[in-house]
Amino acid sequence: MQLGMIGLGRMGANMVRRLMRGGHQCVVYTRNPDNVRLLAGEGAVGATSLDDFVNKLSKPRAAWAMVPAGDPTEQTVLALAERMETGDIIIDGGNSYYKDGVRRAKVLEEKGIHYVDVGTSGGVWGLERGYCLMIGGESDVVKHLTPVFKTLAPGLGGISRTTGRENTDCTAEYGYLHCGPNGAGHFVKMIHNGIEYGLMQAYAEGFDILRNANTNDLPEDHRYDFKVADIAEVWRRGSVVGSWILDLTAMALFENPTLSNYSGYVQDSGEGRWTIMAAIEEAVPVDVLSASLFSRFRSRQRNTYAEKLLSAMRQKFGGHTERKQEG
Repeated sequence: MQLGMIGLGRMGANMVRRLMRGGHQCVVYTRNPDNVRLLAGEGAVGATSLDDFVNKLSKPRAAWAMVPAGDPTEQTVLALAERMETGDIIIDGGNSYYKDGVRRAKVLEEKGIHYVDVGTSGGVWGLERGYCLMIGGESDVVKHLTPVFKTLAPGLGGISRTTGRENTDCTAEYGYLHCGPNGAGHFVKMIHNGIEYGLMQAYAEGFDILRNANTNDLPEDHRYDFKVADIAEVWRRGSVVGSWILDLTAMALFENPTLSNYSGYVQDSGEGRWTIMAAIEEAVPVDVLSASLFSRFRSRQRNTYAEKLLSAMRQKFGGHTERKQEG
């Protein structure tokens, strides 16, 4: 199947590579011509402009925008809509706010253009591991794009099947799921990222306690000099708190147990805030998720070991670099 990809950053470029490995043809465009040339050299069809990009797509066109949420996505979607025709498809694979997706879908519907929102998880590791995809949109349009989703997703892999699912035909266990109409995919991804905040905060606080178990404030016979990297590693082996985030935490701690290469300034990219907003609208208590978001705010004022570990986790799973502190 042919797919156009706009945005060739950490995730977009590797998604193109995974699709080409799966036999799909990819037309690529971004404002940096070097990134276009790099993927063209690997087999993609490079475009020199947005007009050239659209013209190189076969009808009905399918264009995936993998650009930062907010105004970059808004401008990309609108620019594509000006150039595309009835029956064409625009896919937003970034971390967009789900309400923006609902609004965009209505605008595009007036032009006969289909809109699909895809919450995409996998970070910089997705090329080899695959991407977990949470999809919102019209059923027939999502079905049309299934070959793309199936290639990008991890598949069954080595994960044990959930008991009782052996005879189901749901695509969830293959790593992609049509969650509902427009906005549903990004809503599910928003909650996914909110939960991610809480998980990361729990690990960070736990390891902070372990690291400070030898403080002079404790009685001498209650002090322990733990090797936190080894504890992270042993927890990976059969523990109920095992997870991919713990795998990445173990990697970061083994590389530098003191985390001296991190300042502890922890950013938030929006989804945590949106999750709290949704919880407020639904009157759902989210003590852990809200506390984890507020901890990130605090990290920009006073950095502890926990915040440094949060920064380390973000860098490992998403390639996120720390923003330099002012002053």
